[in-house]
Amino acid sequence: QVQLVESGGGLVQAGGSLNLSCAVSGRTFSGQTFSDFVMGWFRQAPGQEREFVAGIETTGLNAQYTYSVRGRFTISRDNAKTAVYLLMNSLKPGDTAVYYCSAGSWPKPIIYYDFRDYIYWGQGIQVTVSS
Repeated sequence: QVQLVESGGGLVQAGGSLNLSCAVSGRTFSGQTFSDFVMGWFRQAPGQEREFVAGIETTGLNAQYTYSVRGRFTISRDNAKTAVYLLMNSLKPGDTAVYYCSAGSWPKPIIYYDFRDYIYWGQGIQVTVSS
């Protein structure tokens, strides 16, 4: 069984920074582990659909971001520590949401933008940016 646990959220003033972490443990029934997973960060604000924020493929060499966070957020992963991170700089009130870590595994390590493509999810962590 695969488990994801987020940490690092909280309350920050606009312009500030937060660094989210997601610790991943376990394996799938077919034996896949963290290094086999494409990892994604999604967020969901009240009354809105869960949206893609950033994703990183298995080697960590390729990452993609939603337009609104490009240049401000950086996703990274450490396969030895089985963890993925989201460094968020220049935070804006519009970044306020519950942030979720997610994992998926496909024949090709493609970063998908639709939350329905991801299988494993963390419990979510609140990020609040005050103006």
